[in-house]
Amino acid sequence: MESSDEEEEEFPDALGTLSGPERTEQDSSEYDNVSSPEEKSPVDSEELNSETKSCVNLTTAERGTKNTAAPMSDSAVSVRIPPVKITVSNTSSESLSLQWDTPADEVESFTVTCYTEGEIEHRVTTKTNSVTLSNLKPAVCYYLHVSALLKNGSQSIPATTTVKTKTHLESFLEDLGLKNFYTQKLSLSKLLQIDEKTTDDEPAKSRSDLSWYFLKKLMMVNVTARNVEYTSECKSGVSGNAGLDLDDLMSSSDSADMLNPLDIITALFLCSDGFVQQELTLKMSMCQFPVPLLLPDYDTKQSTLMVWALRDIVKKYRPKLLSESKGFIEDRMVLSELPMISFVRLGKCSMSKSETLNKLLSSSQQYHDTFVHHNMDCGDSPRRISDGLAEMTWYLPCGNENIDIFNQPVALANLRGDIGSFETQFSFLCHTSAAVFVFFDNLEPECKLLTNQNTESEIFLVGNSQSRSFSRDALKQVATDMSLTNRNIILKTKAMNDAEFVKRLREAVTRVVEKTEMKMRIEQMAEVAHELGIRVDEDSPQCQDGKRKVDEITDEIHDILKYKEDQLPLQGQIWKDLTSLEKEEIRLRNIGSENIEKYKSDLKVQKDKLRKKQNSYETSTAMTSFISGISSNALERCYFLKWMRINLDNMSRIKLSGLREQYKEKSKNSENNEEIKEIDRQLSNSSLGTEHFFREMGQIYEASRALPETHLSREQFNHLPKHCAQLLLDGFPLELVDGDASNIPLTWVSDVLSQLNDLVRPKNKILVVTVLGVQSTGKSTLLNTMFGVQFAVSSGRCTRGAFMLLIRIDEKLKEELNCDFMMIIDTEGLKSPELTQLDNSYEHDNELATLVVGLSDITIINIAMENSTEMKDILQIVVHAFLRMKEVGKKPKCYFVHQNVSDVSAHEKNLRDRKLLFQQLNEMTQAAAKMERREENKSFTDVMAYDPDTGNCYIPGLWTGNPPMAPVNTGYSEAVYELKKNIIQLLGNSGSCVNNVLDFKKWMTSLWNAVKHENFLFSFRNSLVADAYVRLCTEFNKWEWEFKKEMYNWVTNAETKISNFGTLAAESQTSDLAQFHSHLKTQAVTVMSDWESKLLDNVTQYFKKTDGHVYLVVGYKEEFANSARNLRKETERSVLNQLQAAVEIKQGMAEVDRVKKNHTKQIEKAVCALIDKCRKKKVQIESDDELDEEFNKMWTETLEALSFTEQQATNVFANVSQCLRANLAQRGSHAQEILDIKRLEDCGKEHFKYTAKGLLNTIKKVLHIKDHTKVAQKNADIIIDTCTQFVAEKIVKKSNYHATYIEEMLQIIDQHLEKNQDLKTDTEFEVSLKQHICEFAARKFQKMHKDFLEENDPRRCFVKNKEKFCADFKDVFHERDQCQKKAEEFVDKCLKPAVEHFINRYLGVSIQDEMKKKQEFSTRVAFQYHISLDLFSKQNFDDYLRFTTSYEKYVKEWILQKIQEHFSSPSKMSEFENQHLKSSVSHINEAIEKAKTQNRGNVQTFVEDICKGLGDTLVISQDALGAFMILNNADQDKFAECLKISVNDMKETLTEEFKTSTFEKKLQCLHMQPQNELFKSVIACGEQCPFCGVPCEAGGEAHTKHHASLHRPQGLGRYRWSSTKILVTDICSSLVASDVRFRCRQNNKERHPYKDYREIFPNWDIFPDTSLEASDYWKYIMTEYNDEFAKHYHAKPADIPETWGNITPQQAEESLKKSFNMK
Repeated sequence: MESSDEEEEEFPDALGTLSGPERTEQDSSEYDNVSSPEEKSPVDSEELNSETKSCVNLTTAERGTKNTAAPMSDSAVSVRIPPVKITVSNTSSESLSLQWDTPADEVESFTVTCYTEGEIEHRVTTKTNSVTLSNLKPAVCYYLHVSALLKNGSQSIPATTTVKTKTHLESFLEDLGLKNFYTQKLSLSKLLQIDEKTTDDEPAKSRSDLSWYFLKKLMMVNVTARNVEYTSECKSGVSGNAGLDLDDLMSSSDSADMLNPLDIITALFLCSDGFVQQELTLKMSMCQFPVPLLLPDYDTKQSTLMVWALRDIVKKYRPKLLSESKGFIEDRMVLSELPMISFVRLGKCSMSKSETLNKLLSSSQQYHDTFVHHNMDCGDSPRRISDGLAEMTWYLPCGNENIDIFNQPVALANLRGDIGSFETQFSFLCHTSAAVFVFFDNLEPECKLLTNQNTESEIFLVGNSQSRSFSRDALKQVATDMSLTNRNIILKTKAMNDAEFVKRLREAVTRVVEKTEMKMRIEQMAEVAHELGIRVDEDSPQCQDGKRKVDEITDEIHDILKYKEDQLPLQGQIWKDLTSLEKEEIRLRNIGSENIEKYKSDLKVQKDKLRKKQNSYETSTAMTSFISGISSNALERCYFLKWMRINLDNMSRIKLSGLREQYKEKSKNSENNEEIKEIDRQLSNSSLGTEHFFREMGQIYEASRALPETHLSREQFNHLPKHCAQLLLDGFPLELVDGDASNIPLTWVSDVLSQLNDLVRPKNKILVVTVLGVQSTGKSTLLNTMFGVQFAVSSGRCTRGAFMLLIRIDEKLKEELNCDFMMIIDTEGLKSPELTQLDNSYEHDNELATLVVGLSDITIINIAMENSTEMKDILQIVVHAFLRMKEVGKKPKCYFVHQNVSDVSAHEKNLRDRKLLFQQLNEMTQAAAKMERREENKSFTDVMAYDPDTGNCYIPGLWTGNPPMAPVNTGYSEAVYELKKNIIQLLGNSGSCVNNVLDFKKWMTSLWNAVKHENFLFSFRNSLVADAYVRLCTEFNKWEWEFKKEMYNWVTNAETKISNFGTLAAESQTSDLAQFHSHLKTQAVTVMSDWESKLLDNVTQYFKKTDGHVYLVVGYKEEFANSARNLRKETERSVLNQLQAAVEIKQGMAEVDRVKKNHTKQIEKAVCALIDKCRKKKVQIESDDELDEEFNKMWTETLEALSFTEQQATNVFANVSQCLRANLAQRGSHAQEILDIKRLEDCGKEHFKYTAKGLLNTIKKVLHIKDHTKVAQKNADIIIDTCTQFVAEKIVKKSNYHATYIEEMLQIIDQHLEKNQDLKTDTEFEVSLKQHICEFAARKFQKMHKDFLEENDPRRCFVKNKEKFCADFKDVFHERDQCQKKAEEFVDKCLKPAVEHFINRYLGVSIQDEMKKKQEFSTRVAFQYHISLDLFSKQNFDDYLRFTTSYEKYVKEWILQKIQEHFSSPSKMSEFENQHLKSSVSHINEAIEKAKTQNRGNVQTFVEDICKGLGDTLVISQDALGAFMILNNADQDKFAECLKISVNDMKETLTEEFKTSTFEKKLQCLHMQPQNELFKSVIACGEQCPFCGVPCEAGGEAHTKHHASLHRPQGLGRYRWSSTKILVTDICSSLVASDVRFRCRQNNKERHPYKDYREIFPNWDIFPDTSLEASDYWKYIMTEYNDEFAKHYHAKPADIPETWGNITPQQAEESLKKSFNMK
């Protein structure tokens, strides 16, 4: 095998020659150890052995002379060869390769000489430039001498170098790829790491694969792990020789090229740290492999006694004495006092000792290869480093005489190699064994090795008399010298077969076991080892320090129950009471008739007292020592915890064993019931493990968190979570759910996970795998086998609660799985017998299942096929958990594992069973869906993706044969391996978002808070879901605003085109306005359809993302898609209405525009005639007064001649009445009758005040009319305010009235009424409110219409322009240059108003766009948080009063205030004004330049071209343009230059005007009022909580459920107790988790449970508070302003609960932040 070492150096000159003893050149046949490979694999020289030395010299030799080591004279050198580069590679313990550069001259051959200590070892002549030397000695420095013989007869100056070969161990470890682990030991985290090989079925292909292949198999407890053959590519092919070749058939196998399993095991133990060694021995013991007792180091010839490595092995067995009572012994094998029988070999032996031992330990029914022997795979490969290895195994009886080989337990040791070479090991075995069986073929008469052993061990000689070397006389001599009898000599004769021989051997062993008193614990053997100079693995300082610290703790434990009370007091009854209080404050089962918030406050006081009691305890001595122990350095900490686990398990085992015996005795008498119950209690409480100390540490930490931040006790424990986080990284499990209290210490676990995140980020992504199943069905064993882990479980009982453990993911596999760690969660069994006696056992199981399923990415459902009833029960629990997860957005995968199914046809035979299972799952789903009120889930596949054919795994039984001597079933290991592959493949293919550690922490907190409620689905609140929902809302709001902005700009542009239609600025291809209108409508629908598709595509693409936890909110996908569709519908309706209104207004102005145009021509004609007349007069007219007189005379005559038809004003009131009647037509005749009672003009003159009348009034008096009237009046005020704003927005545009305005306003009213069905069904209220609003609107619109008609009256327009016409007349008459004046006129009268109009149209959008970038307007949740925070910062009662009583009005004012604050700096507003000004000026300049290129010849056509260029941008007044056009004799070119100057002056003028104008004045002129649009976006549906009035925060207009993050005390919304008039402190988020009842109009004032509020208010989700602190913000406000609210509401102040008064402003603000999930 090629090594990976390479060495190379280059030397410029000769440094001398090397001398050595003369040796004659040998024949080529003598060079069998030399080869000249054609190819070498160069490697990095850094990998050379550190002891290798290299130097090169050049010498010469004469051609044809003998090769000697004598130095050559300089005269022998005929040619000087350039420096040669030599490379030494593939250095091992027995060989090396040498390669050198070929000189430039022609070479005949090379001579290579290798010698050491003056002796020539090898000499070879070769024609190639490389050679491999074999059969070298290990760890020897060799001198290598290379010279070249040239074809011209000259010789080169030879090159020499020195190389030291590796030791046997170094070479072997390099072959195995373990070289680096010899110094840096293999750690447990590295061993357990999941990599590509974990799921790779590829066999080992090289020696370097073998150790990892063995480890992979062993960690899966696969008994085939020792089959360590590898198949290289050259060996993997099948011989193509189909003929007969006996020589080929009889040739030796390639076993010599294979590695002996014992060498691999020895190498792995030498390269592993103590904790890996423990894992290896544990797994080997489960496979019934022997474990190392004495571990040899081949290089140092030093052995190590493996006491620490064996400490973890615990066995159960039943000796003969306990067979009748069915008792058993469970013991740690290192501590067991057992007789040890050793088996050794002296010299060569024809009989296989190890194979004989296997037969000795195997029954006739079942044979097992305990020890490796030469007839096993690779067992005949030469051992390279494992000679001197002493292996150990145990035979443990099961209590059945028909099965047991030995009735008593016995340890057996097997020494590898000849004891003649390992005298120390042999001596050790003689001093520790009850008997030593020496296998031999030939004994020397004077065998001092045997005769000199002065021990108590009984020596047995085991020989083969059939061996040729067997000497009867020598045997007799030795036996006599050792005083041996026939009983001590076992010979295999010719007449004896193997069975008879093994029987005799077994009888001898049995005699020794039954009679010997020589019994020794393994840990006692350390004394013998020390005496013999054998190292002991436990002697390391870290191990001893850890043991010392642990002994200080455990030596004080005498009574476990009392010890736990004294030293671990915080986790006892106090912690259980805290758990009960936590659940009670959520479930409120014992509230009775007490006030809910006072009751919760009292619970909080009790919790505080318990925490205070916890803090009153001084940290116990045991916990001080424990905390000190885990605060040590990493290695010592690991030893400390391992010793803790070992010592505590030992103690618990002894205690539990005694209690079981008592239980058994007392159970024989039925009168001992009380005593039996007491023993049963003690059995449950007598377990003591490391988890109890960590649990206590968690409680110490949690209690310290209740202290002030600066408290010394709080600060001194701040470091604890970090230590535990480091332990998680080191592979230690952490208790997630306290199994005794059935609770999670959330603060403790959360802070540990936070610290873990800090330690590993950014590599902090985790996938979670967990297992659920009935107790004692092998869940922990399944996980341990699958992942090679060992969960910390207290001795004598099953797992309680849940434990989590981290496993690292290899770098390469990280890319596939997209995670850095895998978290394994082991849970206690469902349907536990200890819990089934309790009433809440099902509840407990449901809580646990929901938690772990919610945390998991894959849940393994472990089903034992024997018990169908329990299987049905667990399926019910599991399905319930999966349904809950589906409903909250988490979609974990599941895998059903059926244990104890071994038939190869299981998968086919169980087809019917799988169908039955699927049927049961469907039934369970329906039952669970009914319980959770989610009846739409009919099938298990509705809950999750599950395929009955691929989602099941069948695993055979764990053991092959009868424990304790049964090895693990290979089928079990292989089936679990397949399961592991499938799980990792599932995780890799999931494509879902992977949580990081902090996400996991949030999920854990949310899930646990939710499972504590009785109704999980109505209680689940998760910050990750909230984050994901807020991100979704933020994105959708961006898309929505982009759509609205785009359509606003489009409509504005379309209105501009409509306004310019038929004018000089029109660019339309058609002259038919109706046709143009149709074209615009088609275009609008197309644009909106494209945007709708874009929005829907955005929604679809968003939910395809794998980041941002999108999968958690996938349930909202359809809602947001519907919101997109609704947005398009609403926008389409609005856009088409605006187009219709613009077109009809344009049509209405057509006649007026025609009259103006004709009359303007008449005026121009008259003025021109007057100019001609004046010029023809014989008397020269010089003064302007005379010209004015002539002009006035002409003006009067012309106006009298023109006919001005008075425009007919529309009767807006009549039109509005008509629209109102049409709107109310569907309300029936009663509505029409109410309309007939009063004219519209008489309806809105007073403030609207609603009073119910007639029959309805009588009915509502019975149903508390005050409530209805209040609600009606409040809603009426809101609707009136909204409509007032709508009318104001229309009026500011100074357009004409159109009927669509009223229709749009009536639709706004209907939308508001739809939200309150009580008001919608009240016809009198609806009619009177609409009459009031329509009268107000009609009055405003009538005035707007009148103003518009006046503004556009032709006569008025002409009169307004009289002075301008007169001035133009005089200019033309005097033939003055009009260019400058006309340019200024065109800019001031035409362009400037158009630009101002342009800015006012678009500035509102820019303001809203800017405000949308602020966080408070990003989502409704963010808005609620910021407005609440702003209120808190002001601390003004009047603000809070307006916020709670007039929410919408306050919000509008607040938004306006925020806009004003943001644009308080003039520069901020000017930025947007100048932006639009610059845009419009740019359009104007472009139009001017374009018009100049037309060369039309006069100013009129030049201006016409300019107007056409601006037709899509600016609306130029046709009156001003018409007045400008007449009497215009300016020069085009000069006018163009003047125009550009005037435009620039206009820009500067407007810029200055922007600076001087106030923001409020600017805001009034805007066509889009940004504050109103922002209000619409944040107010959304406008729904408020039916109990406390907080607004809905749901995103998207089409949401089906309303919800709010933070509810408030009902007293803030005027609620008071009817009998006492005291304000109510109840909060609906507390009430919905209680049995308290409410009455309201919606349920006809009948009492109804708050927990069933959805029956009355199905559209609201009111989530229960996740903690007592959830509503601290509003509790603080009510406490602060209790008297003020009471005074304003004419009520008595609320009875404030005690704990509310303790809330600080900081806590209130933090509560606000937490409730809205703000970072």
